[in-house]
Amino acid sequence: MDSDRLTRPPVITAQMLIRRPAAEVFQAFADPAVTTKFWFTRSSGRLEPGAVVTWDWEMYGVSTVVTVKDVEENRRILAEWDPESPTQVEWRFLPGEDDTTLVRVTETGFAGTADQAVSKAIDSMGGFTMVLCACKALLEQGVLLNAVGDAHPAGFED
Repeated sequence: MDSDRLTRPPVITAQMLIRRPAAEVFQAFADPAVTTKFWFTRSSGRLEPGAVVTWDWEMYGVSTVVTVKDVEENRRILAEWDPESPTQVEWRFLPGEDDTTLVRVTETGFAGTADQAVSKAIDSMGGFTMVLCACKALLEQGVLLNAVGDAHPAGFED
């Protein structure tokens, strides 16, 4: 049935205005000493040109490999992740007035059946939205939300 096929693969975009300078927001994503406060729990290294790093979410027992494809300091990071089902993720850091930054995350390359690709895209968009909110809380207010760790708490399985 043709309605079961995608006419084009899904592309997700999540974005958030963060009231901090672009250089600081860029560092929050590039430097695992900051990123581990709002996203993953451990990283094997910094996001820099040519780097291949492993990110761990120890509370869930999962990890992924991230291959950095391109970096424009304080402006953009392009990476590929999840070697099992690779997608490309681009973070853009768009400077605004009064030391604000619009962070725009775009992910492409979702594979599988139409249902699988759409499901992965929806999950990813929700995840990036949560990560951006957690980053905003940290950088603007100094608050550690633990949003990623609290997203799937033990004892609440269906």
